[in-house]
Amino acid sequence: MEPSYLEILGTVLFGIAVLHTFFVQKILHWSHRFPKGSFAHGFLHLLSEIEIVFGVWAALFLIGMGYLTGGKSVVEYQESLNFTEPLFVFCIMVMAATRPVLAVARTGIEYVSWFLRKTLRTPEKLTDIFVVLTLGPLSGSFITEPAAMTVTALLLVSMFHSPPARLCYFLMGVLFVNVSVGGAMTPFAAPPILMVAQKWGWDF
Repeated sequence: MEPSYLEILGTVLFGIAVLHTFFVQKILHWSHRFPKGSFAHGFLHLLSEIEIVFGVWAALFLIGMGYLTGGKSVVEYQESLNFTEPLFVFCIMVMAATRPVLAVARTGIEYVSWFLRKTLRTPEKLTDIFVVLTLGPLSGSFITEPAAMTVTALLLVSMFHSPPARLCYFLMGVLFVNVSVGGAMTPFAAPPILMVAQKWGWDF
């Protein structure tokens, strides 16, 4: 089956968006070559923001879609989408980043860490990191993956002052893996599992 022009456009733009994510630091470096406040500086600085990468290329895709199939089809496509899942994740992450939630999480982790240090005679900092990277992701089975990721990441940030880049990447990788494992222990914690849990008979 021959792919349509729209499918080709979507594939190409998605590939460019993925590549764009790897070049944001380079684009930020390019922006410094232009006078601060100039259009080129502002535009390149905007493109160096990782948060907007897929949004920019998605907007270009919709423009291309409108050119190929008409503006009405773009509106119909937008109205057919269900944004419940991303809104749910957004709300959960905002709530998880509030002070009461972080305070409760920090208190619980400090208590467990203190108990392990007294029992096993382990170093304080190492024990704290172990507990955060273990209990935090495991809590994702109950408070959802996005909430566990937010709480654990914020707790890790508060534990270090100007850490080396390699350590940051290492902790981030461990956090991603652990949160993925922790969120898979219940059928409602991970958004991807939540989407198929009912059809596959995984729900309670």
